[in-house]
Amino acid sequence: MGLVILIVIGAVLGWLVTIILNIEDAQRVGMHILIGSGGSLLAGLAISSGEAVTSLSPIGLFAGIAGSGIGLVLYRVFQRTEIR
Repeated sequence: MGLVILIVIGAVLGWLVTIILNIEDAQRVGMHILIGSGGSLLAGLAISSGEAVTSLSPIGLFAGIAGSGIGLVLYRVFQRTEIR
């Protein structure tokens, strides 16, 4: 259950970033959702020592949110350097 929560939180945060940045390109929206989910999942599992499969601690949840945010920020930074 914890894995599903981490994936959903990351996807929602990725989707919210696309709304805030006013992104309408479907490919970029999908990429933000995937990166948000992946960052949330990796950080949540790393902090909770793999115990997020069955349950999720508040620290693992916070790490998932932070990991999603960090992943999205890094994606935006690298995306901008490619364009220039």
